[in-house]
Amino acid sequence: MTTFDVAVIGLGAMGSAALFNLARQGHRVVGIEQFEPGHDKGSSHGESRIIRLSYFEHPSYVPLVRRALEKWRELEDLSGETILTVTGVLEAGYPGSPIVSGSLDASRQHGLTHDVLSAADITRRFPGFKVPPHWTGLFQPEGGFLRPELAIRTFMQQAKRHGAETRMNTRVLGIEPLSAGIRVRTDTEVIEAGSVIVATGAWIGDFAPELKPHLKITRQVLGWFSPLEPSLFTPDRCPVFLLESEDDACYGFPDFAGTGVKTASHREGVVLPAAGDLAQDGGPADEAQIRRMLELAMPDANGPLRQMRACMYTRTPDEDFVIDLSPVDPRIVLASPCSGHGFKFASVVGEVLADLALGKASASDISRFQIRRFGAQSA
Repeated sequence: MTTFDVAVIGLGAMGSAALFNLARQGHRVVGIEQFEPGHDKGSSHGESRIIRLSYFEHPSYVPLVRRALEKWRELEDLSGETILTVTGVLEAGYPGSPIVSGSLDASRQHGLTHDVLSAADITRRFPGFKVPPHWTGLFQPEGGFLRPELAIRTFMQQAKRHGAETRMNTRVLGIEPLSAGIRVRTDTEVIEAGSVIVATGAWIGDFAPELKPHLKITRQVLGWFSPLEPSLFTPDRCPVFLLESEDDACYGFPDFAGTGVKTASHREGVVLPAAGDLAQDGGPADEAQIRRMLELAMPDANGPLRQMRACMYTRTPDEDFVIDLSPVDPRIVLASPCSGHGFKFASVVGEVLADLALGKASASDISRFQIRRFGAQSA
């Protein structure tokens, strides 16, 4: 039997960040992952993830994403990798759009630099966008996109550099609280740790059955399109974007790697019966849904389809995260789901999870993410 200070189950965005933070502090830590690192079976693949400060979901996220931005830059400085690209973020939509109005509210409450734009202003400033004339928009210059596969790989490399151990392609069969720690049974060995972080994304219900009734796993399809006017969609001319019409919404990225403009619907996808039931390729209906918003607001991006891929969102009823101590045992820390908007926070959530696993209070406000809001009491 092998003993560690902390075991981290799941080495996607949140788990790999937690592993790095714990190892960097000198703790003996092991990370356990059922697949290979950087796999495409969960929620942390697809070349790019948005980071945005003008947070339409709720203004209380802004301090957390500010800290996340600091931590991403710290990781870049430490590793020499370029994980973050700043393009600014354009959010545009119909009058009363929750995305635009929520982002404007968050920007004003937290003093974020931002420009309010008319439809004509949007096209003049970013010629690749030809939005309906009654739309308005908001541009926030500090946001951009992250490279998810590179980020996870960097967290893992830095964690190992500081002494972390990993168990890849290893299934966890059970977690058992003991008087002196937590026993983790895998398909190859038994591990004991002082505490355990469970960051398994769509598989969180397997380890926290009290959460399962409150979770919904959906399949979300991403599309990459060759723009008809490529020069309009390079990162220096096209920001990351979120667009909302009266009956649809999408988000997307400039063509930063020669692979096309990436975009996806921001509406709820097909509900999956269980984690792992993910078909990787989209079909004609998926493509048609994605193209609708391009036709409406970005016609010069609506060129030939290059590829479609799918990922999973694990959603709570209120679309907020779960970051809390388990109601079963306070030495078990739960970190999931992220409701489709969590990757940008991985750098700071790793810091938070390390604190919780070590019995410390988090310096970041995570009160919004407590399990008790579902009616279950956290430890």
